Amino acid sequence: MFNQGMLNKLKKMQKEMLKAQQDLEESVFVGTAGGVISVEVKGNKQVVAVKIQPEAVDPEDVNLLEDMILAAFNDAFKQIDNKTEEIMAPYTSSVPGMGGLF
Repeated sequence: MFNQGMLNKLKKMQKEMLKAQQDLEESVFVGTAGGVISVEVKGNKQVVAVKIQPEAVDPEDVNLLEDMILAAFNDAFKQIDNKTEEIMAPYTSSVPGMGGLF
């Protein structure tokens, strides 16, 4: 079914895909909300930092602060998901039957 050339091509593609995944996991994505909240999340979805500007802290409106923190995390996670799709697309679309695995 597979010849040696095809196997070599698949091995090379697998190596490239693993490198792309590693690069993605080490990348840092910054999610923001309202210009006063920022979060840094690695591509493996490990939180690196949370930064809150003093003007975002209103003891009378803790709910708004919580909502902005959630929005910043969701922004970062969406960036990670979009980048993952972008990086993996060449690998999942070039091998029949691989679409949708990542």
